[in-house]
Amino acid sequence: MNTDARFSFEFFPPRTEVGVEKLKVVHSELAALRPDFFSVTYGAGGSTKDGTRQTVTRINETGSDVAPHLSFGGSTRDEILALLKSYQALGINRLVALRGDIPSGTGTASQYYYANELIEFVRETTGDHFHIEVACYPEIHPQSDSYDSDIEFFKRKVEAGANSAITQYFYNQDAYFYFLDSCAKAGIDIPIVPGIMPITNFTNLQRFSNSCGAEIPRWMRQRLQSYGDDSDSIREFGIEVVQSLCEDLLAGGAPGLHFYSMNQTDPVRQIWQQLNLR
Repeated sequence: MNTDARFSFEFFPPRTEVGVEKLKVVHSELAALRPDFFSVTYGAGGSTKDGTRQTVTRINETGSDVAPHLSFGGSTRDEILALLKSYQALGINRLVALRGDIPSGTGTASQYYYANELIEFVRETTGDHFHIEVACYPEIHPQSDSYDSDIEFFKRKVEAGANSAITQYFYNQDAYFYFLDSCAKAGIDIPIVPGIMPITNFTNLQRFSNSCGAEIPRWMRQRLQSYGDDSDSIREFGIEVVQSLCEDLLAGGAPGLHFYSMNQTDPVRQIWQQLNLR
């Protein structure tokens, strides 16, 4: 395993006070594992912008490094600049820059759309203050015309100033390593960290995967379907599969792992402990 491997966990902003209190506990438990940083999602069209800022502020106040997700969807240049300046003032130095989906009914209110344009704006206004993470898709973005065009869009983000990337989750390590080879041929040389999704609920996993273009291999799908409503068996099988995936990725030279926690402690922590990370 790469001795400089980095590890991180992703949260989404809670929408209720109960959720806020729960996330405080989850963050405390996962912070004990000493990840390099936590990221906080932004929501489609910036729909959780205020919640993201509040969650980021709370995590930052505990002393944990935190990376807010950011997009131009539904926001103006001035609004994004104000947000960037507020994060700078808090001492935050990492961002996850994403393409923004413009909310329905807003017309062309947002001046920017693609992630590379957001990255250019961040660099123009804040220089090199932020380490910028971007998203990439080993199994192709669901809206891409082709594999090659998806690589080209990724390259534009790198050329705009991205420092490293986090992938959409996947369960086929061959797709990841082939993607790395394709990126290298295209001249992309930033670290590309695999995104890892623990398996706890097959119905939810199918829904997420259908919307984001992540493939559930047929053998996995068949096995998960065979468990029906047996949540314990699904969870046990999921931990086994994801642990094996992580082992193969790290052994193959992956520069770290980024866990999509879904604001839960146990699935991530079990995988982490079985991998004997840190």
